[in-house]
Amino acid sequence: MESLLIPFLILVAVAVAVAITARALGHRRRTVREPAKPPVESAELAREAAAKLSEDEHRRLYALIAQGQAMAAIKLYYEVSGQGLRASRDAVAALAAHPQPFQSPAQQPSEPEDDDEPPQRFPYRYRAIASKGDVTREVSSNMLNDEIYGRIRTLAKSGNIEAAANALTRHSDITLKQAREFIALLDD
Repeated sequence: MESLLIPFLILVAVAVAVAITARALGHRRRTVREPAKPPVESAELAREAAAKLSEDEHRRLYALIAQGQAMAAIKLYYEVSGQGLRASRDAVAALAAHPQPFQSPAQQPSEPEDDDEPPQRFPYRYRAIASKGDVTREVSSNMLNDEIYGRIRTLAKSGNIEAAANALTRHSDITLKQAREFIALLDD
């Protein structure tokens, strides 16, 4: 009987080692298979992220986003904000999903536009292009700029189509019907 005790103990030790290894590998596979959490893309995160940028940084960041250079935009935000890489990625994703106009620290975050004043004319002509499928629309005006167009896009993305169309009509020379068609083509 003693001659069988040593091989039996070795067999039990090997079985325990195999069970522990299998459990550890199973746990590792479960953690790898879990889907990654999607980045937070809320309008609130976008507002907070935009507030950390100077006017020049804001302009450069949105230029990179518009050019499709997401990695460069994340790197820029990472460098100027001092946040971590994951937070910078989430902030840039939120800024791309919810465009924010630049607001200096002295401005109030929800400053309503004064409807009595005529829109300011700029020394350059701004072009906004929207397309979906085979349909493309362009609005060109010297009363539009990045900030105003960002507000119009934000209104459209929040579902306030009429306000976006009215703002676009006010800052360009197109009709309300043309403005609605343009707003309908903006990315959802």
